[in-house]
Amino acid sequence: MEEEKREEIQAKNRRIAVGATIGGVLVVVFLLIVLIIQFVQMGVLNGEIHDLNDSIETYHQTIENDEEILDEYLTGDALYWRAVMQGWKKQ
Repeated sequence: MEEEKREEIQAKNRRIAVGATIGGVLVVVFLLIVLIIQFVQMGVLNGEIHDLNDSIETYHQTIENDEEILDEYLTGDALYWRAVMQGWKKQ
């Protein structure tokens, strides 16, 4: 009788151990999946940040080039030479 109780207790302990092991494995797998997803999102966002920084640099260069052209037009030299190229003559 006591041997049956002891076997039942051992069987119960084994079921508890198996359940705890399965639960632990599932928690670890879930955390790994979350971790992988986070790393992928970080990689995607870093790529977007890199693309945006490239776009910002391109716009800064465009602005600098346009400011140089604007400065030429504001001095009048570029307008004069453009008029001469169009066939205008100085009087």
